[in-house]
Amino acid sequence: MIAVEKMTIDGIPVLHIARDADKNKKTPFVLFVHGFTSAKEHNLHYAYLLAERGIRVALPDALHHGERSGKVQGTELNMQFWSIVINEIKELDVIKSHFEKNGLIDPENIGVAGTSMGGIVTLGALTQYEWIKAAASLMGSPYYEQFSRQQIQYVQKMGMKVPLTDEELEKHFLSLQEYDLSLHTEKLASRPLLFWHGKKDNVVPFDPTYTFFKEIQSAYETKPEYLKFIADTNADHKVSREGLIATVDWFADFLCGSKSV
Repeated sequence: MIAVEKMTIDGIPVLHIARDADKNKKTPFVLFVHGFTSAKEHNLHYAYLLAERGIRVALPDALHHGERSGKVQGTELNMQFWSIVINEIKELDVIKSHFEKNGLIDPENIGVAGTSMGGIVTLGALTQYEWIKAAASLMGSPYYEQFSRQQIQYVQKMGMKVPLTDEELEKHFLSLQEYDLSLHTEKLASRPLLFWHGKKDNVVPFDPTYTFFKEIQSAYETKPEYLKFIADTNADHKVSREGLIATVDWFADFLCGSKSV
């Protein structure tokens, strides 16, 4: 059986999913991050299938999402998008450390994945944590600074007021560079990385992410099987079942299978 445990780690609401047989064992581990305005429960199908393969999974609620939702909504929530992303990157380490201290995870076999905002978090986390052994970005983007500039341009084009001066905006853009994987591709260190993206995505554009994939291919010349991009011709901003299964197989292969790093 698959067990779902609701818990709180340093104030972070988390769903902990594992097979009953693995409850007290040291297992491979995946942190899976939800999308913007979504919540941890929306990704239980990923966790269930990963747990079936012997992988322990943690599904956290990002700041101002799920159980952490509150007064910050609408336009204000949109304006806090990047602070939520950066906060989530930092909280991944908090959650990972909790499970590691309790002897429940194999520190050599940890993965991070996410959809949309969660995919963006995943790619940013690769710039920060060497403990990530494999990753999967579903509808994410590595271009933190560029994507943020485009978001602000869109808001201004729509006639909405941005509550920051030009100087404050520039400071914000520059602050994202530390987490911008497109500026720190050396941090990948040939770690297994899977992309899934719909070509009709109108929320997180397909082309920039695919361009990034092509740019980093040369870094994987000796390990081409460690880098994969699944482009869905018919999909928009919703992961297909093919993407779901590919994500589960990716972590099963690289964290506990024949391709284990």
